[in-house]
Amino acid sequence: MAVPTPHGVPDRPGTPPVPPELAELLRVQLAAVADEVEEEVRRQVPEYARPADGTYRRNLRSGVVQALTLFVDHIADPRDDGGGIEATYYELGRGEALEGRSLDALQSALRVGGLHAWRLMGRTAEELGLDSAVVAALGELAFRTVHEVAQAAAAGYAEARLRSSDELERRRRRLLDLLLEDGPVALEAVQDLAHNARWPVPRTVAVVALAAAPDRREEERPLAAAGALVDMESRPPRMLVPDPDGSGRFGGRAFTLALRGRPAAVGPTVAVTEAAQSLRLATRALGLMGRGVLPRQGVVRCSDHLSTLLLYGDEPLLDRLRARVLAPLDTVSAGQRDRLAETLLAWLLSGSNVPDVAVRLHVHPQTVRYRLRQLEKLFGDALHDPHTRLDLILALRAESLGARPV
Repeated sequence: MAVPTPHGVPDRPGTPPVPPELAELLRVQLAAVADEVEEEVRRQVPEYARPADGTYRRNLRSGVVQALTLFVDHIADPRDDGGGIEATYYELGRGEALEGRSLDALQSALRVGGLHAWRLMGRTAEELGLDSAVVAALGELAFRTVHEVAQAAAAGYAEARLRSSDELERRRRRLLDLLLEDGPVALEAVQDLAHNARWPVPRTVAVVALAAAPDRREEERPLAAAGALVDMESRPPRMLVPDPDGSGRFGGRAFTLALRGRPAAVGPTVAVTEAAQSLRLATRALGLMGRGVLPRQGVVRCSDHLSTLLLYGDEPLLDRLRARVLAPLDTVSAGQRDRLAETLLAWLLSGSNVPDVAVRLHVHPQTVRYRLRQLEKLFGDALHDPHTRLDLILALRAESLGARPV
């Protein structure tokens, strides 16, 4: 937030044609001028119209006096860099940022104060009969003084805003860690951290797990601005979105566009204290996307694939189930095995209706009957046992999704 040097005021002006003795004359008037400048700032800048007592009054008064002192010191010794006073205005800028006032208000106060001080002191110079060159030089010094204190204040303001932004980000990261940790999460603890992080606690949330993409943070900005808690450093990168089924900020096309084509899995909507559950399913779904079990590209919503996520909740157990109930298929060739497995799953899902199976597989009904006779030889009476049929559906469904032993 650098303040540009005013037109006609060099960074290091040479010695102006101003009698140094004028400094002492102006210094005598400094307290009276400070009174008027302070009142003018309070009158013209609404943000500074505070009660005229207490700490605030002392701080405002001190700032005015020090700026006027810097101006007079420049007259007495043009080589004085005003380092101490600039440090004071640096701290003033920091204080304004921390109090939540805008930089515009601070700069307005400096402009109003500088102009009014120049009018008062310039009037003194005219009353002393100084020629126009001296008055012009005083004007240059006034511009230089305002520029120096404004630049110092802006630097302090920028530093405080940066630190405030960094601190807010750290608080939100701690809040996200709390919400996503394993085990019970107390709502009171969430509310305390959320208050410090300036994050309104929603009723429901969903966690999004993102495919890793180095140096890709573009999607973080719009989503964080909309209220998402984002951690792109975790593995996988993740974000927690508030009220995903409410306003629509995190649904549909807008959300997909914000991700810029990055594959993502959206966990189910849960209560805010149950966010870890949403994260677990989103992470599982993202892993299945990488393996091709779920679509590899785009945004996959767990709520659309709950049965698949349930099926893959314990893969070693799923492999045992597949190995046991599909063992009869291991006695035929690979090509024949695939055709029989496809036919058996379609037959089980269609309620043993041969014409429906034929339509589903785009084959002749007689072909279906031929394959069913082969399956009867392989499985026997197990094909008609309700419990075995359920196990077969689960195992064959996993196989059709591309499952392989892990």
